Amino acid sequence: MKKDRNCGLCGEQSCDSFREKLKAGLKEKTDCPFYQEEGQNLVTESDNLDFHNNVYDFILKPIGDEPSARKIVRPFRTDLIEKMNITAGDIVVARPMGAGCPVTHVLKVYEVDELAGLLYTWVVGPQYARGKEIKDIRAYAMVGFEGIAEQVLHYPKVGKSAGFMPNFCMLRLTHYGLVNKVMNTSDGLLVRIEDIHIAKI
Repeated sequence: MKKDRNCGLCGEQSCDSFREKLKAGLKEKTDCPFYQEEGQNLVTESDNLDFHNNVYDFILKPIGDEPSARKIVRPFRTDLIEKMNITAGDIVVARPMGAGCPVTHVLKVYEVDELAGLLYTWVVGPQYARGKEIKDIRAYAMVGFEGIAEQVLHYPKVGKSAGFMPNFCMLRLTHYGLVNKVMNTSDGLLVRIEDIHIAKI
């Protein structure tokens, strides 16, 4: 190991405990997302390259059996939340403006914060929406993402910027933001990132 993190992601209380289980044959090297052998991380920069060869720190995947990483959005016209009566369970479509993404997204709302003008959503895609009622809000700002970090090249740190790849991104472009939550959970390493921007070509 290059550095003890004692993060608990392997299921052990400490890196020392992990090494003991590894020696006893009760754990595999790959049980630790940061295991170092001969100075090389199991995840390399070439593993985490986007479409334009930008390096990202980790892939952001769904929490548990949720359909995608959580995506927090603010409609450009927040009054539409009330005018369209957007509630949990609704499907909204719109394009993320300002972050550089040209793709219209289909989102399923799981929570609404009318006071802050925020929609908490999952990306579900156009096939999911076929035959269902949709609410077209036209455009939104990407406020944040929350999900499980996997294929970790650089461990996320609260208060630091990170580059990540949402598991559903069709363009395969690195998203950047400020990490404001990192927690070990039964589902894995839970990370929340805000102030989202997309990699420049």
